[in-house]
Amino acid sequence: MKPNHGLGRVAATLAAAVFTLGVTSLAGLAASPFEGSWKLKDTKGNPFEVTLSADGAAKGDRAGEKLSGKWKEENGSAVINWSDTWTTEITKMGDVYSKKAFENGKLMGVSSDVQKVK
Repeated sequence: MKPNHGLGRVAATLAAAVFTLGVTSLAGLAASPFEGSWKLKDTKGNPFEVTLSADGAAKGDRAGEKLSGKWKEENGSAVINWSDTWTTEITKMGDVYSKKAFENGKLMGVSSDVQKVK
């Protein structure tokens, strides 16, 4: 009986495919620079704390008012869709972050600085 050299090539190809899939999957698990806790101000200038989780959940605390929503990274910004009609957008510009707020898609107030806490 002759050894089957084709079987060795199939095994090597399969191993390479599994390795590539594993590396690709791990790259998808890399943390977003937007994950974590943020200190910012609402459109009236009041303190506003936001936490963005790896699972896409967003939580906010504005003067004791608890907020919840979902976030995702889009075009270099964290876009937070709150459970009401508001959206917060955190964008990195150089070494600093800024925030914009939208109500029903309309820009409200002016852009303000944001501080990442952790």
